Amino acid sequence: MKLSIIVPVFNMAADHKLEYCLDSLVGQTVTDYEIIAVDDCSTDESWTILQEYEKRFSEKFRAVHSEENRHQGGAKNIGLKMAQGDWIGFIDSDDWITPDMYERLLTRAEETGADLVGCDYCLTSEHSMKVGQVVHNNKMSQTGVLDDEKRRSLILDGGSLVVKIFRREMILNNELWFPEHIFYEDNALGNSYLVLARHFEYIEEPLYYYYQHESSTVHTISRKRCEDRMEAGRLMIAEAERHDFLDRYRPELEYSFTLLFYVNTLFTYMAGVKWTSCRFVKELGQELRWRFPDFQSNPYYCERTHEEEKKLIRMQMRSTLLFVGYYKLLWTYRNLRKKWSRKGK
Repeated sequence: MKLSIIVPVFNMAADHKLEYCLDSLVGQTVTDYEIIAVDDCSTDESWTILQEYEKRFSEKFRAVHSEENRHQGGAKNIGLKMAQGDWIGFIDSDDWITPDMYERLLTRAEETGADLVGCDYCLTSEHSMKVGQVVHNNKMSQTGVLDDEKRRSLILDGGSLVVKIFRREMILNNELWFPEHIFYEDNALGNSYLVLARHFEYIEEPLYYYYQHESSTVHTISRKRCEDRMEAGRLMIAEAERHDFLDRYRPELEYSFTLLFYVNTLFTYMAGVKWTSCRFVKELGQELRWRFPDFQSNPYYCERTHEEEKKLIRMQMRSTLLFVGYYKLLWTYRNLRKKWSRKGK
C-alpha cells in the first residue's frame, strides 16, 4: 500500500467539523491508500460518525476505538501500529485538505527520492475551500539531501508535521512513537521526524486548511496545558540525546527548548491562567537555568526574541515576585487602554 493517513479524533462531531475533515480524505485523488481514524474515547457522536464512514468506504476507511483516553499522541501510536502504507500522513480531525494534496506530495517524493515532503497551510474560520491567510511552513533553502546546515534550519523552522508525509520505514526504524497523555506531542517528536530524514522536498502552496475555532488546543490555556508544553520540551531534549544529535545541534536545540519550554509557557500562563502561582513561575525559570544556564547568550535567542520579552525574562530571572507584580500591572494597564480606546470611537 502506498499511503496511510492517520486521524486522531476526540469530540469533533459538533458543527460537522469531523465530517468536513473526513470528506476531504475519502475524496483524495491518490490511489492505493487507507485512512485510519482513531477515536480517543470521545463522549460525543464522533465514534458513531467514524463507524458510518467505515461502512460507506470500507475499502479504504478503518475506524478504531481506543478504550482509554490517551490524547493525540496515543491515538497516533495506535494508527502507526496498524498502518500498512509505505508513507504516513497525519491530519487533525478539525482540519481538511485539498483533493490532490497527498497525490502531489507523493509525486514529488517519487520524482526526487525524498523521504520527507511538505507543503504550506492556510488559516480559516469557515468550512470552505477558500484560501485564507497563508502560512509558509518551510523554505526552499531547506530542500534537497539534508546536510548539517539544512538540519539546523529545520530544527529552528521545521513547520507542522500535519502538512508533511514521512516514510513509514524511517518512523519504525527509529521508534518514533509519540508521547501519550499530554498535549503538544508533535513538539516533543518534531525534530526527530525531521532531522532523521535524509532528503526533504517542499511544495510552496497551501494544500492544508487549518481551522481556527475557540475549542481547539491552541486556543485553550490552563496550567495542565502549560505543564504539558514543559514536558514536551523535556522530551524534545531526551529525543535528541537518544538519537545522538543534541551536541551536534546544541545551539538550535537550546533555543528551541527555551522557546517551547519557557518563553511560550511563561507568557501564555501569565496571560491565560486566572490564578497565578509564583512558585510555578519560579520553578519554570529554575529548570531552564539548570538545563541551559547560558540561554540568554544563545545567538538565536538574541536575534529572534523580542526586546520587551527579553526585558521581562531578565526580570523573572532576577525576581519572580517582581516579575509577576510588574506583569500584572502592565497587563491591567494595557487592558484599560483598550477599553478607553473602544469608548473613544
